[in-house]
Amino acid sequence: MFIMGVDPGTAITGYGLVRYNGSRFSLVECGCIRTSPDSPMCDRLQTLYRELTDIIRTYQPEQFAVEELFFNKNARTALAVGHARGVAMLAASVSGMPVFEYTPLQVKQAVTGFGRAAKTQVQYMVKTILALPEAPSPDDVADALAVAICHGQLYSWVRKLK
Repeated sequence: MFIMGVDPGTAITGYGLVRYNGSRFSLVECGCIRTSPDSPMCDRLQTLYRELTDIIRTYQPEQFAVEELFFNKNARTALAVGHARGVAMLAASVSGMPVFEYTPLQVKQAVTGFGRAAKTQVQYMVKTILALPEAPSPDDVADALAVAICHGQLYSWVRKLK
């Protein structure tokens, strides 16, 4: 299974592409898309859509996983992240990929075994699971890879139950 995971944001959107075969994960590509805070929101979202579409076209992942919106005390931040999340889901959907959503609790539980794990624990486990020489950085990239790993584990588990 070839999975694209995304941690959406308007300033930084992390993405990670992983292959999952049996019980083994391998990294294909990861990185982040950055937009300028000085640009109008519509331009930032257009950049995000264009770059995600290019990544999808280049690598052709089979499935798309995204983190569900975590409600923050700052409504403005939550709204901006919601915009980025919608654009990411649209890019995946237009490409014909199925879209799967996971809560931050599900992602942390799947990757670390503890739903309230700290970001450093998530980064460490992503590094370990993917056999990387160092933890992915920035956090957004590690979180995107964690979402992809979560999907691989949970999707495979659910398929076995059917």
